Amino acid sequence: MTRPAEVSRPAKTAAVPVPRWLPITSIAIAVVGLLVAGYLTYEHFTASSTLACSDTGKINCLKVTTSNQSMFLHIPVAVLGMLFFVAMIPLCLPVAWRSTDPRLRRLRLAAAGVGVLFVCYLLYAELFIIDSICLWCTGVHVLTLLLFGVIAFGTAALDPIGSRRR
Repeated sequence: MTRPAEVSRPAKTAAVPVPRWLPITSIAIAVVGLLVAGYLTYEHFTASSTLACSDTGKINCLKVTTSNQSMFLHIPVAVLGMLFFVAMIPLCLPVAWRSTDPRLRRLRLAAAGVGVLFVCYLLYAELFIIDSICLWCTGVHVLTLLLFGVIAFGTAALDPIGSRRR
């Protein structure tokens, strides 16, 4: 009597060695992003009464933060920014970076990618619809792009194309 072929299961492996700078940098960017998005959220709910930014000319934070584009699906984009960074912090913890679960790596990269896509929409809105730039919003945009860059670089470094299992 022959035995049926056993289903191959991936062996449990030890945590992936991760460069120390990777989780530190990604968490630092996410925390700073959370603080800036938190400030913008505070300003949104206080009618931008203490907004520390120009409100005249091309750089006009008040015009941007009170525009129709400051809401997305009836949710303030500042709140969405805060939620984005709140979600990214646990995904950037050292234990998450060391995880061997490819789903977690894909989730982290996909979440950062969604953040970049939303930044593209917001930049378009600022430049072509609102016709003004908010420096605080630009800070969030830059932090989102930096976070994506760190995550993409870290993901590629930890999982090079040639080493993927099939």
